[in-house]
This record gives sequence, C-alpha cells and structure tokens, in this order.
Amino acid sequence: MNLEEYLEQGLAEWKIPYDGQTLDRFRRYYSMLEETNKVMNLTAIEGEKDTAQLHFLDCAALLNHAALEGKTVADIGTGAGFPGMVLKILCPETRFVLIDSLDKRIRFLQETCEALQLTDITCVHARAEELPQEFREHFDVVTSRAVARLSVLAELCIPYTRQGGQFIAMKGPDCGEEITEAREAVRKLGGKPARKEDYTIPGTDITHSLVSVCKDGITSRQYPRRWAQIKKSPL
Repeated sequence: MNLEEYLEQGLAEWKIPYDGQTLDRFRRYYSMLEETNKVMNLTAIEGEKDTAQLHFLDCAALLNHAALEGKTVADIGTGAGFPGMVLKILCPETRFVLIDSLDKRIRFLQETCEALQLTDITCVHARAEELPQEFREHFDVVTSRAVARLSVLAELCIPYTRQGGQFIAMKGPDCGEEITEAREAVRKLGGKPARKEDYTIPGTDITHSLVSVCKDGITSRQYPRRWAQIKKSPL
C-alpha cells in the first residue's frame, strides 16, 4: 500500500471527508517532509506507511473529538506541522495559526503552505509565552502535540484560548498522572477539569489520548510567566 491508500483506509474508517485534492496535498506535504528531513531534523518518523499512520492519521484523530469548521485554531509548538498542517489540509476553510520557536521550522511550514496553495494559515516564529497580546483569549481551539507535560502545556496554551473555547493536548495513553498533576494549573488558568479520550490509530494497535480542557473563565494577566519560571515552578 502507498501513502494515499493508508490515508483513504484510515479516513474512511473515521468517516472524515476527503477528496482528490486532499490526497494530493498530503502527497506533496510528505515529499517536502522527506526532502527537508535530509538536511533538517524535522521528524524521526519516515516512510509512507509510518508517516501516514503515525503522523497524518494520528493528527486527524482530533477531528473526531472537536468540530473545527468556522473556528480559529492555534497549534502551539507545531514543529513540522503536527497537528496543525494536517488539520488544515483536512479543513481547508478553517483559519489556522501555526506557532513554533524555531525559525527554520517556520520557514519550512511557510514554503509548504505556498506549495500546497493553502490560504487562511499563518506561521508564527515565537515562543508560546512571548506571543503578542492580540492572541490572548483569541482562539476557539488551541492544540499541542507532544510538547511538554500537561501542567506546563496548560500555562502555554490556555491563556490564548478564548472563554468558551477548548484546549486540546495530544498525548500518549498513560497520561493519567499528568492530568492529576495539572488539575490545579488548569483551574488557575480558567479551565474546567480535563477530560481524556482514547483512540486507536487505524491500521495499527497504537492507542493515544486527547486531553481536552473547556475554558469557562478568563486567564489572569500574570500567565503565561517567563519560561524559566514555568519550568522551575509549574502551577
């Protein structure tokens, strides 16, 4: 099976709509990942099968747990575009902001957006705790995948989630301890208790988790703190 066949099988299993242009964009994205990965450390996952399943379909799982149509979405610590670029390809009408602290990753993502002819997507070179004030309480959905422990991630993401919005962290299956550890942080930042939903990537026996926080309050202006403070004393 090739990349497109793995994607077709997995997206059909999850009832996520796609068309020929969607598959063409994933093919181009994959080619750019593979080519750029030769000179830049973007991902340890390589090959059509593993990229389709462990990156593209894994990220697509979020669409079974959150409606993104008509929303404004931020992906913090996006890296090579996971999950933000994958979600944009599957939801081309949704507005995305991809944020990463490494400039060369942002340049790669900008080139990818141009090559895939994606619009309403902005790639921002910045640390999460140093984002512009206009991003505060702004996004309907804020996502992050495998960036930090939840207690730290909450402080980096929830301040930019609007009241009534949702913060979703993509985690491994054994994240119960992280959820317990982050309970007070989530409360202080204006979120409701986190909910965990497990899923199995189609065509594999690999189970991952989505940790979702609905925000019902306003985050104090003191958060996020400077990175040194966050790292030294998580909430």
